[in-house]
This record gives sequence, structure tokens and C-alpha cells, in this order.
Amino acid sequence: MTTMELTEIKAAHIADARGVACPGPLLEAKKAIGSVKVGEILEVWSGDSNTKNDLPRWAAKVGHEFLGYLPADGYERLFVLRKR
Repeated sequence: MTTMELTEIKAAHIADARGVACPGPLLEAKKAIGSVKVGEILEVWSGDSNTKNDLPRWAAKVGHEFLGYLPADGYERLFVLRKR
């Protein structure tokens, strides 16, 4: 997705994992994905730079779609579309 498309996303749920070291943001995403319905988007806030590598691999492995990420003030906003 383009940066513009990502800025327009309205997530169904936000998992705030700022201040949590790896693997914390990924664990937060795993817990939070159950709170969104299939076809909805989970947004993960993470200050750990490894999350932008870990989250796409996890999403692909379990059948979801990683949409991308946006830089924010001291953290990143990452987006996952629940597919199943």
C-alpha cells in the first residue's frame, strides 16, 4: 500500500506495544489479532525497529496480510489485515 493509503486506514483495534522490547510487540499482535474480525485491520504501535521485519513474517506464516507501516513520533504504526 502507498503511504497515503496507509494514512487513511481506520483500524478496528490498536495494540500499543510502545516501550516493549522484542518479542513483545509481536506477542501483543498475536494476542490482539483475535479482537478484530476477518477482513478488519489491526494496527500495532511499536518502538522496536525489529517489529517491521517480524510482523510481516508472522502475518504470512499464519495467513494474514501485512499492509505496511508508517513512521510516527518515536514509534512505527504497523498494519495487519486479518484474513482468517
